[in-house]
Amino acid sequence: MSKKTSSVKNPVHREFLWARDSGFTLPEKTKSAATCKILAPTASLAGDLKPLLEEFLETLIGTVNATAGVVRILPPHGQALQIISSVGLPAEMLEAGSIVDLDCEVRGKAAIGRGIYSSDLSECIIRHGCRNISCQFKSTIATPLESHSSPENPIGILTLFFNISQEASSRVSKTVLAFANLLSAIIEHNKLNRETKRIDLIAERQSIANEIHDSLAQTLVYARMRTSLLIESIRTRNELMVTKYAHDIDEALEKGQKTARELITDFRCTIDPSGLLHALQTLTEQFRHRNDIALEYTNRAADLELPLEHEIQVYHIVREALANIATHSGATHTRLIVDCTCDSYIFTIEDNGSGGCTFTPVEGHYGIMIMRERAQRIGGEIKVESSKGFGTRVQLFFPKPLSG
Repeated sequence: MSKKTSSVKNPVHREFLWARDSGFTLPEKTKSAATCKILAPTASLAGDLKPLLEEFLETLIGTVNATAGVVRILPPHGQALQIISSVGLPAEMLEAGSIVDLDCEVRGKAAIGRGIYSSDLSECIIRHGCRNISCQFKSTIATPLESHSSPENPIGILTLFFNISQEASSRVSKTVLAFANLLSAIIEHNKLNRETKRIDLIAERQSIANEIHDSLAQTLVYARMRTSLLIESIRTRNELMVTKYAHDIDEALEKGQKTARELITDFRCTIDPSGLLHALQTLTEQFRHRNDIALEYTNRAADLELPLEHEIQVYHIVREALANIATHSGATHTRLIVDCTCDSYIFTIEDNGSGGCTFTPVEGHYGIMIMRERAQRIGGEIKVESSKGFGTRVQLFFPKPLSG
C-alpha cells in the first residue's frame, strides 16, 4: 500500500487483527460450481459507424474487383432505401441516388445464389436518364442485409457496381455474403446500442425522480402539513403550538436544504470513465486523506463486467457506508473488500468502531434506507451486522448481470 502525503495521519497498522473473518454468507443457499455459467463479455462497437463501414466496403471492392459499392438501409416502416455508406461513387451520383425506391433497387436483378442477385445493365432500355445509381454502370451484384434477430425484416441492401458485364462466380458470391453478414451485424449492433443508451437515460431520469420522491418530496409534504397546523394555531391564538409548529417547519426546511445539497452532489458525481474498480481506488485514497482511520482495500475480483447503472449504484452505496464510518463509528480501522462467487458480487465494508448504532436509522438519518433502495434497483440486497466490541459490517451482494 503506497504511503500518502497528507496533513492527516493515516497509518496502516499491519499488526491489527480483525475479530471476525472477512467472509460472507448469502441469505440464499449458495449455488454449486456446476451451475456457474461463463458469460463472454459483449464487445462494444467503438468509434463512428460510417468510417468502419467504408473500411469494410473498400476491402470488399478490392477483393472482388468492383468499381464502387454502397450500403443502403431501410428505415422502419419505410419503402425508400437511404445511403449510409459508399465508396467509389462520384458526389453527383450520391446526390441523385441518396434515396431510392425499394422496387427500383431490386428490379431486374436475377438470383444467382442464396441471397445474391446480379444485374446486367448494358441492355437496359431505361438506363438513360434513370436516377438509380445502378444505371450508371454495366453490372451490379446485390445482397440484402438481414437482421440476425428477425431475418424476415431486412435491414437494407449491399450493392457492388462494375464497369464491365460479369457473371458472379461462386467465390465472389461467398465473399459478398460473408461481408454482408458482417455489415448486418455492425449496423444492427449500432442500432441496439443507441436503444440501450435511450433506455439507460430513461432509467437515470426515473432514478432521479425516485431519489427526490423518497427524500425531498416527503420533507416538503411534512412542512406543508405543519404549515396548515401553524395557520390554525395562529387563528386560535395558541402561542404554545404556534412556537412548536414554527420550530418544526424550520427543522423541515433545514433538512430539505441539506437533502437538496446531497442530491445535487449525488447526481453531479459521475462514475469514473475508467470503471468502478478505478473509482473505488480513488474513493479509498480520498478516505485515507480525509480521516485518521486506517483503511484496508482488498479486491479479489479480476474485473467487473457491470452495466453503468450497476456501477453507479454500487459506488454510491460504498461511498455512503464509508461516510457513515467516518462520521459515526469512532473506528480506528476499516476495510473494503470486493469479492465474487460464480454468480454473485459481494462488497463488504466494515469497521472496528463502537458498533450497535452506527447504521441504525433514526429520525433525520435515512442513509441505510437509501442504500437498501439502491441495492434493490440492481437486484441486490444489503446485509448489516452491528454489535459492541465487533464494530459494524455492511455487505452489498447482487447477482452477476447477464451479458448480451
